[in-house]
Amino acid sequence: MIFVVNKYLIPKGFRGLTLYPFVFLKYQDDKTNTVLVNHERIHLRQQIELLILPFFIWYLLEYLIRLLQYSNKNHAYRGISFEREAYANESDLEYLKKRKLFSFLSYLGNLKS
Repeated sequence: MIFVVNKYLIPKGFRGLTLYPFVFLKYQDDKTNTVLVNHERIHLRQQIELLILPFFIWYLLEYLIRLLQYSNKNHAYRGISFEREAYANESDLEYLKKRKLFSFLSYLGNLKS
């Protein structure tokens, strides 16, 4: 994992973005934010599992489907299975040690509107 700190590379409303092997952070202090770093580590693992490029294709397609489903950008983003897994487990700093392969699949189910 390679940290790159640059507030201009991160979209408004976000603090981190992961593009294997880089983790882009908005602020220098975010390097010590264990919950945020763990969230981004979960995304690194997801990207490795799907061999990187398929991850981004899946991510975009799922976002577009969720956008049609919810007609709301934030709900669409929060509904992506990769994000659901990362947000659900970001506070568990031991999560990646016990995480099973392709765990994001269990977060694919429908969300309530």
